[in-house]
Amino acid sequence: MSELMSALDALATDYLHGLSAGAVLDRTALLVAVVNRAQAELTRTVRHGDVTQAAENDGLTSMRSWLIGHSRLSAAEASRVVRSGRALEHFPVLAAGFAEGAVTAAQMDVVAAAVGESERARAAEQGVDLGAFDQVWAQVAVESPHQKLTVAVRAFEDALDPDGPEPDPTEGRRLTIARHADGSVTGRFDLDAVGGEKVQAAIESIVQANRPKGDTRTRAQQNADALVQLCDNQLASGQLPMLRTVKPHVIVGVDLDDLVDSATNAGAADLGFGATISAARARYLACDGSISRIVMGPDGTPLDLGRDHRVVTPGLRKAVERRDGFCVFAGCGAPTHWCDVHHLVHWLHGGETSLENSALLCERHHTKVHHGFRVERQPDGRWRTWRPDGTEILIGPLVS
Repeated sequence: MSELMSALDALATDYLHGLSAGAVLDRTALLVAVVNRAQAELTRTVRHGDVTQAAENDGLTSMRSWLIGHSRLSAAEASRVVRSGRALEHFPVLAAGFAEGAVTAAQMDVVAAAVGESERARAAEQGVDLGAFDQVWAQVAVESPHQKLTVAVRAFEDALDPDGPEPDPTEGRRLTIARHADGSVTGRFDLDAVGGEKVQAAIESIVQANRPKGDTRTRAQQNADALVQLCDNQLASGQLPMLRTVKPHVIVGVDLDDLVDSATNAGAADLGFGATISAARARYLACDGSISRIVMGPDGTPLDLGRDHRVVTPGLRKAVERRDGFCVFAGCGAPTHWCDVHHLVHWLHGGETSLENSALLCERHHTKVHHGFRVERQPDGRWRTWRPDGTEILIGPLVS
């Protein structure tokens, strides 16, 4: 291992600007092969740790959790390494190409993800020869583009079940969510035709119901907003299963000084799943939430846990919904069950939790109001909306 690290150290000192274009490409091809071989050895080692339960040495139950916690791999990448390790012994030709550097880790995972323990068992029951597929897959992986291997693996699935897939739609469903350093998340899901239709129908219903005048969002942004709104509706309904003895909800931890001081930095509050947000964003969430006081000692030990204080009571919310009827931001009109109750003057700054100091705003426009826009209710009951530059958003013909 020390010799390997020394060789990499030597490579890192090479002066790349002195290389010709051909030499750069040759070096790239060589490094790809080196990376493949290193990935193969990592996969082989992780598989050994998987079999011998090596992670128990550090108090963890699996190599996957060890890779996530100790090597800082993403959950998806850790799963890929473990999954590929379990496939090595079943596909020796492909594994040999992986060890030689000719097969990539991604190609190995194409096979490992599609042909797991249950698929291998069904192949054995039906007399399907995995060895023949192993030979073909190894050749395709070395000689053809990545996508061709995906097609070749699909041929195995067809051979395993020539009459088509079983009617159980859940077997192929997958959802992966990855959280990044800034707290944002990306994800991927794979659904069967019926499951996908359900998701599309739910998303589309919200997209089509929220098309305010002047909307410049892309279709992808509209879909993302609709997904968040769908989850918001479910969380607000209180009908989701209990999570660790409490109803699932968004948790925000923030110091009182940061919450009150509008000049605090961008990393002042922590969310329940580990993301960090600004104090401004925490104030936005505190507009219509339940506040718990925790007094901390100098060593970080909680000294006093105050009772929850509900900022907006159910009764007040009903009154605001009855009065406003929908999101009051100019041109919106989103239904009440999409909306938060916004304090026109934030309760942190002395604003009362009252009907007169409340406005119904959907998530999108609640965010806008916390970033410079302003809504105001007139004595005649009409709502007016102003941009951050002080100009009013007017809908329809101008009225003096």
